[in-house]
Amino acid sequence: MWELFWFSIVANVSITGMNLSLMLNSVGFYQISKLSMIPVVCIMEWIIHSKQYSKEVKLSVIVVVIGVGVCTVTDVKVNAKGFICACLAVLSTSLQQITIGSLQKKYSIGSFELLSRTAPIQALSLLILGPFIDYYLNGKFITHYKISSGAILFIILSCSLAVFCNVSQYLCIGRFSATSFQVLGHMKTICVLTLGWLLFDSELTFKNIMGMVIAVVGMVVYSWAVEAEKSSNAKTVPHTKNSLTEEEIRLLKEGVESMPLKDLELSVSKG
Repeated sequence: MWELFWFSIVANVSITGMNLSLMLNSVGFYQISKLSMIPVVCIMEWIIHSKQYSKEVKLSVIVVVIGVGVCTVTDVKVNAKGFICACLAVLSTSLQQITIGSLQKKYSIGSFELLSRTAPIQALSLLILGPFIDYYLNGKFITHYKISSGAILFIILSCSLAVFCNVSQYLCIGRFSATSFQVLGHMKTICVLTLGWLLFDSELTFKNIMGMVIAVVGMVVYSWAVEAEKSSNAKTVPHTKNSLTEEEIRLLKEGVESMPLKDLELSVSKG
């Protein structure tokens, strides 16, 4: 229960920090803070789990960050409050994603089971604290907001999409790693830019296209680097399973042969 409570605090700080960062900073600085999550996740995994990364993985991550930065970062304006919120958001989000993978491995549970245990605590704490945070930011309580059928529809739609977003996050981190999730998450940025151009006639400049191409190349290189790292690790693991099994079989045979006939018949009858 303590670990669930701790995780909920970190996750709530992540959600609140990201929204406050977007509200207080320019979109350009917000994108830079999101891009910084990949190196922060790598450093945290190295500190917490002593995880090592190959040169190829590091290089591919840098390529992805450069590509997404080229196609998204425009104006960069920052202030003290916004910078603090951005730092909290990056640190808490990185820690949350690492903790998701750690909890699933530690207790051998699936993504849906972990989500079903953490979501109620998060929801309850945000329902209690949310109105007061709103009042601090806007000077009005949520009770002053006029609820309409359109607002209810979009709240339900937003919550439904959030459920699918959380499930995909837990599934991806449980199956791969927090770093892989961050790299994959930047594919969302490329999809947003592309769909905005296709559906809403948004401007797509040569700079955006070049950035997306660089990011996709980085993602492909990252996938290759991770698979190459797994293959090299598998080759270095000593294959001792067969020899141990043969040794165990030999000891079992010797034990059965040395067992008195009366004891052997008794054990067979019991079985």
